[in-house]
Amino acid sequence: MSLKDALNTAMKTAMREKQKSRLTTIRMALAAIKQVEIDEQTTLDDAAISTLLTKLVKQRKDAAALYESGDRPELAEQERAEMAVLQEFLPTLMDKTEIEAIVKRVITETGAHSAKDMGKIMGVLKPQLSGKADLSEVSQCVKALLTL
Repeated sequence: MSLKDALNTAMKTAMREKQKSRLTTIRMALAAIKQVEIDEQTTLDDAAISTLLTKLVKQRKDAAALYESGDRPELAEQERAEMAVLQEFLPTLMDKTEIEAIVKRVITETGAHSAKDMGKIMGVLKPQLSGKADLSEVSQCVKALLTL
């Protein structure tokens, strides 16, 4: 089953079970997918949909942080709930030890020695880890290993 089909099935289930917040979040995700498909005049595959969902999750995370700093915990909680629904459709992300092992391997392969080589390393890592790991976490790991 494709990711888009899974979203449609989940939407129908949320309708039947009268889960309003879940239904709203899934509809928002499907609308974002449809918007990109119309703008680019193409049909998105699972990888592109996964990338889009990751972007939506990041937006929710950023919004929740802003609401927390603005002393609006009820809105932050709503953003976290939407984030949880969206994450159900994403593959599980790699943990820090897996990321660190891959980063060390790429640093060795590229012969990087300093923070100046960060762009070269991230250029190699981004296609490998996109959708599998949080790229901001990967960037932090690269910085930490290059400063050692």
